[in-house]
Amino acid sequence: MSTTQAQRKQGELPPDSGAFAWLRALGPRGRRAFAGAFGGYALDSYDFFTLPLSMVAISAYFALDNGQTGLLTTVTLVVSAIGGAVAGIAADRIGRVRALMITVGTYAVFTVACGFAPNYETLLVFRALQGLGFGGEWAVGAILVAEYSTARHRGRTLGAVQSAWAAGWALAVVVNTLVFQFLEADVAWRVMFWTGALPALLVIYVRRHVSDAPEAAGRRLESRDKGSFTAIFRPDLLRTTLFAVLLSTGVQGGYYTLATWVPTYLKSERGLTVVNTGWYLTFLISGAFIGYLSGGYLTDVLGRKKNIALFAALSAACILAYTNIPVGANTLLLVLGFPLGFCMSAIFSGFGSFLSELYPTAVRGTGQGFTYNTGRAVGAVFPTTVGFLAGSWGVGGALVFGAVGYGLAVLALLGLPETRGKELV
Repeated sequence: MSTTQAQRKQGELPPDSGAFAWLRALGPRGRRAFAGAFGGYALDSYDFFTLPLSMVAISAYFALDNGQTGLLTTVTLVVSAIGGAVAGIAADRIGRVRALMITVGTYAVFTVACGFAPNYETLLVFRALQGLGFGGEWAVGAILVAEYSTARHRGRTLGAVQSAWAAGWALAVVVNTLVFQFLEADVAWRVMFWTGALPALLVIYVRRHVSDAPEAAGRRLESRDKGSFTAIFRPDLLRTTLFAVLLSTGVQGGYYTLATWVPTYLKSERGLTVVNTGWYLTFLISGAFIGYLSGGYLTDVLGRKKNIALFAALSAACILAYTNIPVGANTLLLVLGFPLGFCMSAIFSGFGSFLSELYPTAVRGTGQGFTYNTGRAVGAVFPTTVGFLAGSWGVGGALVFGAVGYGLAVLALLGLPETRGKELV
C-alpha cells in the first residue's frame, strides 16, 4: 500500500475526484514535495537555457564556429549522465530530499561560474561541471513526487512537475530579452549566467519544508540493495535498463536538438532580432507548457507507451514542417511554434511516472537517474551533429536530424512493459 493510500484509508486525504484531485491526493507533505520538485526543475531549466539563448553572443565573443558552439551543449549533456547516475545512487542511499538539495546547489554554483569564464576552454569546463547538478535534479525530484502520488494520478502529477521546464524556459526568455535590450552583448551573456544564482533560495525552502515519503523511505532503508548500481543490470532488470536508455536517447536527442538550435535558427536564418525571437519562442513555450499538462493527463488515460508513441510521431512531423516553411512566411512559422512546443513536450510528461514504475524502491533513483541521463548524454550527439552539418545543410536543414531521435524512441517501446496503474513497491 502506498503512502497516499494509507493516508486516504485513515481519512487524512480527500477522495480521488475533481480536476485537481491529483494535487489534493498528495496531502500536505506531498504538496510541499511537489513545490520543491517543481521549483527545482524550473530553475534547472532556467540555468540550462542561459546558454542557448546567449549562444549567438557567446559565439561572437569567443569567435566560435558552429561545431564549437554545439559542443558547449553536448558537454553539458554528456557530463549530466555522470551527474544523473551519481544523484540517483545518492537518492537511494541518503534520501531524495538531501540528493535534491545537492543537485540544485551544484548546477547553481557552476552556472554562475560560467559568467566569469575568461575564454572558451574555461567556459566549456564550467558548463560541463554544471551538467553534474543539471543531470541529477529531474530524476531525484520526479521520484520524490512519484512516491507521494497515487497510481491513478501519477501521470498527470508528474506531468505537472515536468511543466516546470516550460516555466523556467519562459523566465529565461523574459530575462534574456531584458538583459540584451539594456546591456551590450559582450556583457549581457555574462549577466545571464550570473542570474543562475536564483536556485540558492530554493535550497533553503527544501531544507526547511520538504521530506521523503515515509513509507517509501522505510522500504528503501530496509533493503540491502539500496543504491546498488549493479542491481539495475541484473537479469530481472537488464532488459528494462537497456530499452529505457534507448527510449531516453531518442526522445532527448530530438528535444535537445530543437532546444539548442531553434534560437540560433530564428536569428541566423530567419533574420529575427532578440525581441522578435522572444515572440516566436513565446508561442513555442506556451505550446510546451500546455503540452506537458495535456501529456500528463493522456499518459494516465492512454497508457505510458501509447502517449510516448503518439507524440514521437507528431514531434517528428512538426520538425519537418517547421524547418520547411518558405523564407518570408514568418507568420506561419510563428503559429506552427505552438504545436511544435506542444508535441515535443507532451512526450516527456509520462517519463517521470514511467521510469519510476519500471524500478523497485531500493534502486528507483539509481535506475531512473542512470537511464534518463545516459539517454541524455548519448542524445547529446544530436545537437553537435547539427552544428557540424549546419555548415553545408544550414541550421534549418540540419534540424531535421532531430526527427531521427523520435524514431528511436518508438523502437525502444517495443522492449518495455506498460506500467499504467502500477503501485510502487
